[in-house]
Amino acid sequence: MAKFCKICKCNSRLICMCLLPCMMTGHLVVYITVTIFVTISYAPPKITVHYVASGVSANSSEMASHPLSPFWNLRLVDSALWNRLQHAWDREHNPILRGNTTGLTRKPKNELLSEIEKECISDCMSQKCSVPLMKEYKNFPDQIKAFVWSMHCRDYQLLVNQPDMCRSNTSDSGFESPMLLMAIKSQVGNFENRQAIRETWGRSGLVKGQSKKKGGLVRTVFLLGRQDSSTGPHPDLRNLLELENQKYGDILQWDFRDTFFNLTLKDLLFWDWLQEYCPAAMFVFKGDDDVFVRTGALLDYLHKQLEEHNQREINTNKTDINLFVGDVITNAMPNREPSTKYFIPARFYKGVYPPYAGGGGVVYSVSLALRLKKVSERVRLFPIDDVYLGMCMRRLGLTPSHHPGFLTFDLPETDRGKPCAYKSVLLVHRRSPKQMLTLWKKLQYLPGKC
Repeated sequence: MAKFCKICKCNSRLICMCLLPCMMTGHLVVYITVTIFVTISYAPPKITVHYVASGVSANSSEMASHPLSPFWNLRLVDSALWNRLQHAWDREHNPILRGNTTGLTRKPKNELLSEIEKECISDCMSQKCSVPLMKEYKNFPDQIKAFVWSMHCRDYQLLVNQPDMCRSNTSDSGFESPMLLMAIKSQVGNFENRQAIRETWGRSGLVKGQSKKKGGLVRTVFLLGRQDSSTGPHPDLRNLLELENQKYGDILQWDFRDTFFNLTLKDLLFWDWLQEYCPAAMFVFKGDDDVFVRTGALLDYLHKQLEEHNQREINTNKTDINLFVGDVITNAMPNREPSTKYFIPARFYKGVYPPYAGGGGVVYSVSLALRLKKVSERVRLFPIDDVYLGMCMRRLGLTPSHHPGFLTFDLPETDRGKPCAYKSVLLVHRRSPKQMLTLWKKLQYLPGKC
């Protein structure tokens, strides 16, 4: 009997040793099967439908593919002019590629220019620009040709200035500098728009917040170029503009053609003006002259941002406010529809746009504006001003903040006539001068009604 038990024990061990590999193999087969099943049945999360830059609706067949690569690409895209020019600058400003120049005599600026850039050099002051020696140029549409012709020009004469705009005034309740500087992009002929803004949301002076507890000193300037003679004969409005400026003293005008693709110049030249004449202001609203802004509500929002910043400053010792807020658009690709004014051909620019705040209006701190001014010296001019600001922000390593109160694409049509629909709105686009005046009256006592 004992011998039989020993035999059984030996057989059991043998059986276990034989079955163990089989069991392990079985578990492995089950694991692999389950893994394959899960992988096949897995549905990836839906990517938010991307945005094609202004001019094409979301349902258009012209939509580009979803961008899969980052905006700032250090690799050369030699088939697009802007990318080539920017790549040359990236290499020039890269300390690793430049090497250590300490103690060495720097080359004259013209010797540092790339061959591509040399092709684009011209006399900006006389506005006699040489045609770039590139085969792509003749195939560009006219508005891109005009932009390329002078895209390296950044210095333009200030024709109308307001050097005292931000100086302290005892009549403004002791405020020494503006809480908010309104910089409105306008054109010479848009008299009605400017006047409607002066009478409503863009009034200069002490403005109460929507909460009635706090307010701030607001100053408004209108940013203009000169009339674009290339679009046809225009009445000479210089005398009218001079009279307007004599009465209101809020016009800034530079000596460049006021075209859609030159709007980027207004940002650059305004930053120059801001640094020289109004650096003590706290915030800037930059917008178009066909938007409506709830200025009191915007001041409330800015006071809240200041309080939060001051609280963070106690813990972080960071004094600069990196505020840049608006209707942020992400995953945008250039508009390739030739019939729209936003058309950007692939021969000029390739790639995805960085996150940017859509046109109509944005708010940023003056401290950030001065940093944007500096970094813009390393970013090639781009014909769409909103996108260019996004490029400069990305170059700083920052991203604009989205605020649902910036309705650059307007309210639903059924809500536009309802005052309470504007309760959480900071900006709405677009409104005619008559609509601004009407809406301003309707919203005067909004908090008590809604």
